[in-house]
Amino acid sequence: MKINGERHYLWRAADHEGEVLESFVTKRRDRTAALKFLKKAMKRYGQPEVIVTDKLRPYGAAMKVFGNAWKQESGRW
Repeated sequence: MKINGERHYLWRAADHEGEVLESFVTKRRDRTAALKFLKKAMKRYGQPEVIVTDKLRPYGAAMKVFGNAWKQESGRW
C-alpha cells in the first residue's frame, strides 16, 4: 500500500473465523518489523495454538526468537 507516495506494508492478525484482530503498518518487511508485530499481537491476545503465515522468511526468524517456531504453518496465501 502507498501512503504519501511511499510504499508501506500492512501486517494483519486474524482469528480462525477470519476476523481481523490486529493490524500494523511498517516501512520495511523484515525480522524487526515481524518481531514488533508479533509482540504487539501476542501481548494483547496471548500465545496462539497455531500461527499460519505466508512463506515470508522474517516470520520464521521472528518465531525462532520467541521459541515457538514449531507452531508456525506456512502456506502460499
